[in-house]
Amino acid sequence: MKLASLKGGRDGRLVVVSNDLTRCASAASVAATLQAALDDWANARPALEAIANELEAGGGDNFDQAACASPLPRAYQWADGSAYVNHVELVRKARGAEMPASFWTDPLMYQGGSDSFLGPRDDIPVTDEAWGIDFEAEVTVVTDDVPMGASAADAVRHIKLIMLVNDVSLRNLIPGELGKGFGFFQSKPSSAFSPIAITPDELGASWSDAKVHLPLLSTLNGELIGKPEAGVDMTFDFGQLIAHAAKSRPLGAACIIGSGTVSNKLNDGPGKHIEDGGVGYSCIAEIRTIETINNGKPSTSFMHFGDRIRIEMNDVNGASIFGAIDQVVTKYEG
Repeated sequence: MKLASLKGGRDGRLVVVSNDLTRCASAASVAATLQAALDDWANARPALEAIANELEAGGGDNFDQAACASPLPRAYQWADGSAYVNHVELVRKARGAEMPASFWTDPLMYQGGSDSFLGPRDDIPVTDEAWGIDFEAEVTVVTDDVPMGASAADAVRHIKLIMLVNDVSLRNLIPGELGKGFGFFQSKPSSAFSPIAITPDELGASWSDAKVHLPLLSTLNGELIGKPEAGVDMTFDFGQLIAHAAKSRPLGAACIIGSGTVSNKLNDGPGKHIEDGGVGYSCIAEIRTIETINNGKPSTSFMHFGDRIRIEMNDVNGASIFGAIDQVVTKYEG
């Protein structure tokens, strides 16, 4: 089943989307918003599936991804992990920070701002290019209510939906914030999620071991620069990430848990550009780190006003699963 939130009101208007992403039908008879549906998922899911079955039989309205808010335009919880330790190692190396051995056994996670997500086709407003504007292409899951202390195996059963995210980062603000020893805040502006959230069964065999086993595509200014396999080099699966988040607190329905930037090694070493036989990168920071390793300094700049980033994932037949995050960086004028 595929769900989306059309823009309208602070929490959008929930619709069910056809498998080919061309048509949609209102879910108002079941739940006005995705948050409301997840609050009562046991009852809402079969009713939403009935709408989905009717939609596949024909009818519905035209579906326009540009009319979408993020599936959850705001959420009670957005916690982003860093399951791809290769990414962590590279970005820490870029700022001269060592990699503690515990990073391979205990997930990193930060609590992101969840009160104002961008729509998947909304501009990315930033005040100053000097802040080091970067995209981060990731996979996320959405849970129902998760009890405190849930095991990783139990946590998997609480995964109800899967989405993509552009976890925008302001790289040049990060060192100063982390140097205070209190984590990200100003360096993590509003994120944007894919137009469509899907139930895990939509992925078929591509969803296994609590991981998505498909390439995640990142296209910057029309050039494909990343196609890493999301199921490879993922040190911590989504069950482990959810269990980590729920260790000392329960998680409320519609909690979003992120994978962190999808990142693949190559022959046990750092990745390579696609044109050099690698799978590329899901953020600019990794490109700059590889350039520094190879050449002594980075040559690729962070994003500028007017740059466009597109993030998407296709199924084994080449069809878009989640729709596309497609955004342009713009100067915020206030």
